Amino acid sequence: MGLTNTFISVVIPVYFQENGLRELHSRLTKVLTTIPNIDYEIILVNDGSLDNSFKVIQKISEVDKRVIGINFSRNFGQQMAATAGFKIAKGDAVILMDDDLQDPPEVIPQMLQKWQEGFKVVYGVRKNRKGENIFKIVSAKLFYRFIHKLSDVKLPIDVGDFRLMDKKVVDVLKDMKEESRYLRGLVSWVGFTQCGVPYERDNRFVGKTNYSVAKLVRFALNGVTSFSDRPLIIGGQMGLIVTAISFILLIIFVLMKIFTPQYTITGWTSTIVIIIFLGGIQLSYLGILGQYIGRILREVRGRPLYVIDETCGISNQTPKGH
Repeated sequence: MGLTNTFISVVIPVYFQENGLRELHSRLTKVLTTIPNIDYEIILVNDGSLDNSFKVIQKISEVDKRVIGINFSRNFGQQMAATAGFKIAKGDAVILMDDDLQDPPEVIPQMLQKWQEGFKVVYGVRKNRKGENIFKIVSAKLFYRFIHKLSDVKLPIDVGDFRLMDKKVVDVLKDMKEESRYLRGLVSWVGFTQCGVPYERDNRFVGKTNYSVAKLVRFALNGVTSFSDRPLIIGGQMGLIVTAISFILLIIFVLMKIFTPQYTITGWTSTIVIIIFLGGIQLSYLGILGQYIGRILREVRGRPLYVIDETCGISNQTPKGH
């Protein structure tokens, strides 16, 4: 592949994966050790799992000195876990992937090849999604297209967190302090040359997804509000449309009262309908405003993005070629 004295960091947020971590480590190291002229580190960030995930990470780190473990004091979310991994990653390139083996490590050599060709970001494009029901597949496709349509920064479609990033990109991400993080969007926002590598998303090795519908909705809202003020613009446009419709209806009702009083609606039904309609629009717009105001509040507080309880394996790391 033409790699010489290259150091690679693999960052993996971990959440309730005590039964899958050893298989993940085995497959990942099998791939990495077959790539000539590279050294690597594997950074496993336990995002407040209440199972034995971090104990397993500690045991793996004792055997494999290339493994670093970080344990959060509580669950701060996948985006924060990835951010913590970026903070200590020493690689010339950093690979971000999920902990459930749905992102196959066997795709990494293709990503490295594209990186060697000069691309600063190489993201995995999901061709198929094995083991997922029709609702999850359809909702995911709608989600990616919805974000792509509304975002001011055009995000690639059918792309998750699985990606390789050059050190230059990761250094920019490290300097970003915002709390409401949507890493997929941030990576697109920083620019640089980017390309995709198609792959088939595998079945989960063990367990089930920890993303409920509510979490997915929050994730989608965070993605939209992070990279677009278009919802605010749409709210204003809806207000103008409703005002115009109301004005037209007012003229119609006045004309009916003058010329056809016998057909005039004398009850309260029309009034109630209009009030409910306008009230719904106003409440929806207030909800959109609330999302943006909430983001401002979280940023103004200036709290740490995450809290680390303990680590393991960090003193073992001495990258070759640096």
